[in-house]
Amino acid sequence: MATMRGAIKLESGEGTFSADNGFIRVTANLAEGTLDFVWKDGQAMNGLYAEARFGFEVLRTSCYPAHGVSEASAAAIRDPFGAGIVFVFEHKGLAGRPDLKQRIRLYEGQPYALVELEAAHDTEWETNELTPLAAYLNDGAVFDFGDGSKEEIRSLFIPYDNDKWVRFGSHPNPGSVRSYEVTAVYRTESRRGFVIGSVTHDTWKTAIEVEGTFREAVGRLRVAAGAADLQTRDTMPHGTLKGKAIASPVIFVGAYEDYRDGMEAYGQANALIQPALPWPGGVPMGWNSWSAVMAKLNYEVYTHTSDFFAAELQGNGFADEEGSLYVNFDAFSDNLTVEQLKDAVARVKANGQKPGTYYTPFAFWGSNPDTPIEGTDGKVLYRDILLKDAAGRPLPKLDGAFPIDPSHPEAIARIMRKLDDVAASGFDYLKMDFLAHGAMEGQHFDPSVRTGIQAYNRGMAAIAEALRPERLGRPFLINLSIAPLFPHGYAHSRRISCDAFGTIDDTEYMLNAVTYGWWISGNLYRFNDPDHVVLYKSDNQRATTEHEGRSRLNAGVIAGTSLLLGDDYRMEEAARRAKAWMTNDTVMSLARRGESFRPVEGGSGTGGEDLFALEGDGGLYIAVFNFSVSSAKTKTIAFSRLGLAKAQSVRDLWTGEESALDDGAPEFAVHLEPGESKLLFLSS
Repeated sequence: MATMRGAIKLESGEGTFSADNGFIRVTANLAEGTLDFVWKDGQAMNGLYAEARFGFEVLRTSCYPAHGVSEASAAAIRDPFGAGIVFVFEHKGLAGRPDLKQRIRLYEGQPYALVELEAAHDTEWETNELTPLAAYLNDGAVFDFGDGSKEEIRSLFIPYDNDKWVRFGSHPNPGSVRSYEVTAVYRTESRRGFVIGSVTHDTWKTAIEVEGTFREAVGRLRVAAGAADLQTRDTMPHGTLKGKAIASPVIFVGAYEDYRDGMEAYGQANALIQPALPWPGGVPMGWNSWSAVMAKLNYEVYTHTSDFFAAELQGNGFADEEGSLYVNFDAFSDNLTVEQLKDAVARVKANGQKPGTYYTPFAFWGSNPDTPIEGTDGKVLYRDILLKDAAGRPLPKLDGAFPIDPSHPEAIARIMRKLDDVAASGFDYLKMDFLAHGAMEGQHFDPSVRTGIQAYNRGMAAIAEALRPERLGRPFLINLSIAPLFPHGYAHSRRISCDAFGTIDDTEYMLNAVTYGWWISGNLYRFNDPDHVVLYKSDNQRATTEHEGRSRLNAGVIAGTSLLLGDDYRMEEAARRAKAWMTNDTVMSLARRGESFRPVEGGSGTGGEDLFALEGDGGLYIAVFNFSVSSAKTKTIAFSRLGLAKAQSVRDLWTGEESALDDGAPEFAVHLEPGESKLLFLSS
């Protein structure tokens, strides 16, 4: 029997129930207790079940004796995703065990479904692991690409955070990938693929495991809430949820002709639930002190930088006219006296710029936990607010600092005192670092906070509220440095990689994150932050070649992007490059768009791709890189991979030189010297 709910067809057959919106058909197998997803272009995922950990057991929907979809559960819905339907696939009949309920939502005009698992018992129970979707095969394929191809399949690794110089990665079959919050499984050449990931981030850390024994097939998939491991920086198991009914995160399941469209759709789906923190101003540009002088930060270098910007760059195309030029302290601003700090902030403001500073709200850098907390008259010790293990001991240090428990009211009071001081001191920008400390698993002070992500949400929400423009009476930009990718919505920008300085290796490393995380910018955060854009020399590295320095700048321009420089302009060559490059109006105008370029390819493994593109202005902008510091190369670029039939001409954005392209040629070539890159515009 078939019925219609708006544009969605519901159909009950012998042993099945299905919902079809014209893009995707979701079928519940009432005999097997499994779900099938079939898309209109032939792609499919078959035989998926759910699991819940109950004590020492793992309960699987396919092992329950009774499965059903009641007519009453199939209801019309309208929410931020649009108009659609929801139905509940129930699994019952295991004595003394929770009933498992998969809640599936389907929307008109969307090629994805949302799936949530609820485990409901008649008495209170607890668990730290729910798996809304899983399939384990020794033979066969979980993913059917619907094209009959034997082409290579890759699975995407998205890191939980950006600490310890972690890299994104696309890993070919055969292999095993454990990604965090989201993955894509796709064909490298055709780009056809699937995107699976969580879109709610209030409670759980989620890992997606993908395994394939053969090159042409993925045999196993597991989307599991309750991840706590080395990559999440945890030394304790994931916290348990407690109650009669316990729900998993909501999981996005989509298939696309181009997996890049799918990753962008996933980012947009997250933004429908939790939008990026709005930013009314332009792209933040300016300077951060860390790479330039690191621990040697002092009054002279900070004020010299402000004066240099005012004299040489401000009126010459660097930054916009909306007051988005920042001069920022990083760590070690306490090298300055109170009077020097006050005078430095006044100097920056007098120069028509905005001052920024640095803070680590969830990290205690001392060695003695019994150190009194500042501002408490010795009545509260750091030991009181540190995150504890099951025996009540502070957790081990991470990155040299003890993790602080955001559920403790004294921890929040400490943060609020600091933020009030930051605002009162006249700062307009705050870089917050080492935030993963606040999301670690442990025994929290507040017993209602049972997981690290719950604690992190509490701490970050308090910070965002304290720095709200309506509260401060002025715009205030919040930037995250080392931080979990999710949850989002508490900051305007987030560093897309770990520390990146000025060499071509740094450029490649940062572009690895853009290659597989370009979709973050504009969805989860208003801007991707490509970190310190060093044009010449950071304090801890050799001087770069001119090609390397320009490549680092080009990489920053295409990242999404905030654009904070990282040189000491008391060095003659650093000043020369800044004056020559940061006043190129064509390139700076591109940076001020604040749009991330898309990777053209996605088969670089743990490396960065060397070709990126952005549509606009009646043509296509492209960026092409040579990551070798010793060898030149010629990059041949096929128009078909850029989505173009052909192009008439190519213009170099740095030089303005324009060249005609061969009419009817399927490709063109770009020659690059060692460490060189080019920003080009193709006119079609």
